[in-house]
Amino acid sequence: MIRRRFVDVPGGQVHVREATPLSDGGLSDAGRTPLVMLHASPGSSKQFEDVVAALGRDRRVLAPDTRGNGDSTPLPQDHPEIADFARATLAFLDAAGLDRVDLYGSHTGASIAAELSLLAPGRVRRLILDGMGLYPPEQRDEMLRTYAPAIVPDHQGTHLLWAFMFCRDQSVFWPWYAKGAENRRPTGLPDPGTLHDLTVEVLKSIGTYHRSYRAAFRYPKRERLPLVRVPTLAVTADDDMLRPFLDEVAALVPGAVRMALPPGETPEGRRALVEAIAAFLDA
Repeated sequence: MIRRRFVDVPGGQVHVREATPLSDGGLSDAGRTPLVMLHASPGSSKQFEDVVAALGRDRRVLAPDTRGNGDSTPLPQDHPEIADFARATLAFLDAAGLDRVDLYGSHTGASIAAELSLLAPGRVRRLILDGMGLYPPEQRDEMLRTYAPAIVPDHQGTHLLWAFMFCRDQSVFWPWYAKGAENRRPTGLPDPGTLHDLTVEVLKSIGTYHRSYRAAFRYPKRERLPLVRVPTLAVTADDDMLRPFLDEVAALVPGAVRMALPPGETPEGRRALVEAIAAFLDA
């Protein structure tokens, strides 16, 4: 069972999904380190509820909504950087009473996780980076201009349709705003319920969803990743738009283990991700 709650932090609250294994006598995680999972943009930790539930059979798993995403309070800065999100995540660990954790991050969450491992290496036992984009300067600048526009609700409700089309087109094109045949993704549309859920999560934070995106685009990954000294797994599914960067990401982190997984938007792919995370953490 996944339980949901809010954790009070300086400047607001963090919404978190949590799964904890139970035995006949109560909590039972075989002494494993708690796992904190940081989601991709946009949306919230709802996007990997199934992974949290599966991993939560054997260990305590916490998946917070990134500040300014889902149901978590936005950061006070208008233009926060990844370091600001990392410090906010550290504040969440403190407020939740988590001394040392294993850390998983997907896309934007991977940048936050990497920076947190530099900010507080003694707090992170193992690190998993699932998909990171190492864009050349011209592509990075284009993404900053185009990928995550600031959206303001209006009386015509155009923001409602925009959010739906934004979420839908991300599944079909990469980047979502380039609609040529060469930009078609192999994944296809998710089922309507999944698309609805993602759209709702984006709408919850429509005024601030873009801040974490833009911070991730600005994050100097090639400068920061070589500084990581935590045992690291670099992993990406074959159908992930960031799959082309996997080899370089793994090479940038000293001693990182590299793993490519089957297409992630399938039951087999999700199961492979769960198995890869568990095997790395328990090795």
